[in-house]
Amino acid sequence: MFGRKKEKKEIYSFEDLTRFPMVFYKTIGEDLYSERDKNLVRRYLLRFYLVLGFLNFNAYVVGEIAYFIVHISSTTTLLEATAVAPCIGFSFMSDFKQFGLTVNRKILVKLLDDLSEIFPLTKQQQEAYNVAYYDKHMNRVMWLFTILCMTYTSSFSFYPAIKSTIKYYFMGSEIFERNYGFHILFPYDAETDITIYWISYWGLAHCAYVAGVSYVCVDLLLITTITQLTMHFNYMADTLLAYNGDDHTDEENLKFAQNLVVYHSRALDLSEEVNNIFSFTILWNFIAASLVICFAGFQITASNVEDIVLYFIFFSASLVQVFVVCYYGDEMISSSSRIGHSAFNHNWLSCDSKYKQIMRYIIMRSQKPASIRPPTFPPISFNTFMKVISMSYQFFALLRTTYYG
Repeated sequence: MFGRKKEKKEIYSFEDLTRFPMVFYKTIGEDLYSERDKNLVRRYLLRFYLVLGFLNFNAYVVGEIAYFIVHISSTTTLLEATAVAPCIGFSFMSDFKQFGLTVNRKILVKLLDDLSEIFPLTKQQQEAYNVAYYDKHMNRVMWLFTILCMTYTSSFSFYPAIKSTIKYYFMGSEIFERNYGFHILFPYDAETDITIYWISYWGLAHCAYVAGVSYVCVDLLLITTITQLTMHFNYMADTLLAYNGDDHTDEENLKFAQNLVVYHSRALDLSEEVNNIFSFTILWNFIAASLVICFAGFQITASNVEDIVLYFIFFSASLVQVFVVCYYGDEMISSSSRIGHSAFNHNWLSCDSKYKQIMRYIIMRSQKPASIRPPTFPPISFNTFMKVISMSYQFFALLRTTYYG
């Protein structure tokens, strides 16, 4: 019923925190756990659907590149050529992310299995880990990010058809305008015959959906893994800060410290796995995002009102995507650094020398916090976001100077 307050979930499973990207990915045929699916028919049908979708997607990308090459040499159509540039950049990012996922599939599945092993299972443990908060916060970010990115692909895909339908059926236009949402150089006449037009149009719409999902879901998997690692780091920091050595024997203190070191070491190892899987993908993502933001911004400043609205959505989606990645990178750094602060600030004065030596080791190790480190970039944080924005503005200024002389 409307207005009825949603009941709070009692116990969360590991699958609850990973379901969003997993289910969304399956809509284009990608299943990370396909090797474990005993239903071979479903397994191979999904794989066939995925391959077919990407073949269709890349066929249209070739058409976009051809359109860009043909028009970029003419100064009279430079604006049209640069209009397709953000779409090409977005397509390359989607392709590269999917390629990176395919290459690192086994490592990623193992990472998820390892995170599942240390996931708190009982209600009492989940309250201590604050699982409900992380699940709620993560899902809000993922929904916002996904809706914004899919709004971009949907608006570009369906706006021309909706506009033509309204003008033809409701405003008395004599012809049904057969336009496409993206600039494509087709190897055939894609507008004269209505059947060919609609087949090409829906093929392009599915291409945009595949690009959007593959673009979004890799980032959603990054958000999922970092959220859980952040949860573990913060739990360690909170537990350590609340620990009072005076309330326990030397043996209990030593056991607590040793268990903490093992737990901390495992979480750091998992964070390195996250870095190994996603760092190179994020590097390309940031470089391409800089160009996409630049070209989208250029279209906003030089286009008509209709295009401004469409490209503003594109511009916003690209900004949010970079910000979300940098936000979670910053969260990983902050949460892992907290452990060293907690080790120093908790009550350790009365503990024996072995316990103090272990705390010293933990503090030293925390001086190098867990992070995502793309090649040539500093560890991902809010500073990285400012660097990407700066790169985008430099490209934008160069393009404006070239266009306006």
